[in-house]
Amino acid sequence: MFAVLKTGGKQYKVANGDILRIEKVTGNAGEKVQFNEILMVGGDNLVVGAPNVAGAAVQAEILEQGKGPKVINYVKRRRKHSSQRRKGHRQQITVLRVTDILAKGAEKSGVSIAENGRGFDTTAAPVAPAKKPAAKKPVAKKAATEKKPVAKKAAAEKKPAAKKAAPKKAAAKKAEDK
Repeated sequence: MFAVLKTGGKQYKVANGDILRIEKVTGNAGEKVQFNEILMVGGDNLVVGAPNVAGAAVQAEILEQGKGPKVINYVKRRRKHSSQRRKGHRQQITVLRVTDILAKGAEKSGVSIAENGRGFDTTAAPVAPAKKPAAKKPVAKKAATEKKPVAKKAAAEKKPAAKKAAPKKAAAKKAEDK
């Protein structure tokens, strides 16, 4: 029997006993995880999902958490410079051994669910309903306070407008030619 499962944006064809290197799944070595996103289950009769097969699952045991090989990116060669300038990183991976392929009854297995390589689904723990805020007590209105009429400020005493500067006298005419 085989199954095609989807995790970490990739698809894997697996059978019982297969060892897989996949994108990181949260968990420790020795723990069991279950993948519910099964695209196809094969064996004596073939079942193809649209998009997933309902009730199917693949159970696996985590063997190891680690880093994959270094992914190397060579930078374009330029004249009179090193031709192998490299950048890279090491991807987080999980090594699994497939222990069981379930065509039906995956909901009742009791194994932690790993969804899309992001971690475990926590739906097994009961969720407490959100508490409603207590009803606000009506606020007693304050006794009506007498409004004191606002005294209008007397029109500010207007200062007389500043006198304009006297126009400049015409410059003395130059004495006529001597």
